[in-house]
Amino acid sequence: MSDVIPSEGEFAPPRPSCVSGLDGLMRKTAKIHGSDLCDIWMVSREYGELAGAGGVKDVVFQLAKALARSGKRRVSVVLPRYGFMAPEAEGFQSVMDPLCPYQELALSIQMNLPKQRMCEGVRFYVKEENGVKIYLIEGERFREKHNVYTYTDEEEKSVAWKKASEGHADYFAMNVLLQKAALELLIALCVRPSIIHCHDGHTALLPAMIREIAGYKTYFRGTAAVVTVHNAGRGYHQEITDLPFAAAVSGLPPQVIDGNRLENKFDPLLVASSYSLVNTVSENYARELMDTDSDYMTGWFGHTLKARNIVLHGITNGIDPELYNPESFAGGDPDFIYDPANKEDNLHGKARCRRELLLMLEHGLHGTLHQHGTLAQLENATIFTFVGRINNDKGVDSLIAVLPTLLQRHPDCQVLLLGDGDVGLEEQLAFHAEQPEFAGRFCFLDGYDSDIGRLIFATGDFFMIPSRFEPCGLTDFIAQLYGNIPIVRHVGGLVKVKDGKTGLAYSGISMESLLDALERAIALSAEERRKIQYQAVQEIYSHYTWDEVMKKYLSFYDESRAQQINCVQK
Repeated sequence: MSDVIPSEGEFAPPRPSCVSGLDGLMRKTAKIHGSDLCDIWMVSREYGELAGAGGVKDVVFQLAKALARSGKRRVSVVLPRYGFMAPEAEGFQSVMDPLCPYQELALSIQMNLPKQRMCEGVRFYVKEENGVKIYLIEGERFREKHNVYTYTDEEEKSVAWKKASEGHADYFAMNVLLQKAALELLIALCVRPSIIHCHDGHTALLPAMIREIAGYKTYFRGTAAVVTVHNAGRGYHQEITDLPFAAAVSGLPPQVIDGNRLENKFDPLLVASSYSLVNTVSENYARELMDTDSDYMTGWFGHTLKARNIVLHGITNGIDPELYNPESFAGGDPDFIYDPANKEDNLHGKARCRRELLLMLEHGLHGTLHQHGTLAQLENATIFTFVGRINNDKGVDSLIAVLPTLLQRHPDCQVLLLGDGDVGLEEQLAFHAEQPEFAGRFCFLDGYDSDIGRLIFATGDFFMIPSRFEPCGLTDFIAQLYGNIPIVRHVGGLVKVKDGKTGLAYSGISMESLLDALERAIALSAEERRKIQYQAVQEIYSHYTWDEVMKKYLSFYDESRAQQINCVQK
């Protein structure tokens, strides 16, 4: 693709068209590279419990596990080995060099500066879990990081300029090292994957690398790539203003750098769209980015794709219900076990979870959480819950505006929130929770604890998601699996919540719209609530398990493979 002449300063290579005779083309390629879609590799900054900061970890982990479950596909995931990891304790072993089996595989990765040739050394760990091979890239740049994306309090204490909660200063170099090291690992292992699935802007340069960089483009000639955009909002693209550095460290041609700028920054997601199929994590979010003014929150990423005649696909995320089964955290105690999908279950186990958590709050939680206010054991009280990031994108400012009114109007309701984020919003929540008029009815847990989070999901009657934008949303799924009815603003992927059937939904942006939805929830009868709880879980099992969503990704992979084969034959 590097011989394509840029038009009007924009580098946008022609996209290969879909081809007929797909099965025949696949069979021809299989003779060279193995069976069709037999080897799937993912590259990500997050994965399950190993390393996570958001929903990406769940998607990559659960999709990889679903793909591997049949036993017909080899599935591998590559991610950094961060400083907070202990690979040996987690069961990882060093990857040995195929050319010298008695020594570890050690590679030198080119990481040039604009006027200086540079290399960084890496090694690798591997283990197999749930049928998935997980590779960790060991390198000094990763090892010195104590969090996935941001500096920690401890790092700030050691080095003053590393401000806690701020993003890593070398984020772009980290991303490039991850992508190049993953490709070099594949070459060293003599593996040519059918597909490389890249997750978010952190890995979005990889499709361009395997088409533009000498040494990669021949080796990966028969490999296709796709990129999933988990969040297209500003700050999630991994963009960079230093164009000479971007060109030097990535190794991509200058015309690729110059022709893929968004808001005058080199944008990896824009690059990806010229070299691979790109999807985001719900059909409606893709539509909003391409066709509505809400795309302004991305820097007009979707509209730029549309102007280039590039389609942004949408595949709504799935969920693994077994990971959010109340039985999984109840320690086997039958008093805590309940099943919203069982019509005959009166959810006494859910009520027991509520009593247990409220008792814990009464005595005060410790550890990493800072508790403000508490909840009293009020009989027949309606509890509204929230678990997530405390910021405006999640609509927390809207909650702050309406919750005092809700509590004043309805003395039989309570509010429980867990999360951290924007300091100003945290302070406002703490202020309300500590007001005498809301004693025993408003509690804010500042911080995050996964076990407490699950108890909150199990405790709540209603789960509030008043997001300004939401690419997909997993908390609505999780809440539903715990019998906690979601109340959502119908935006992005949250349109999958059906008003009155699997949850409650509202469309307006006004405070009155949110307050009206909360009051509609209070007005529901016990029978109406139980019906919604049941229908919500049935909807998940029918449409949103990963075994179902995986089929859409396999079709997406096939489309990408067909386009790549067409390019190769030309």
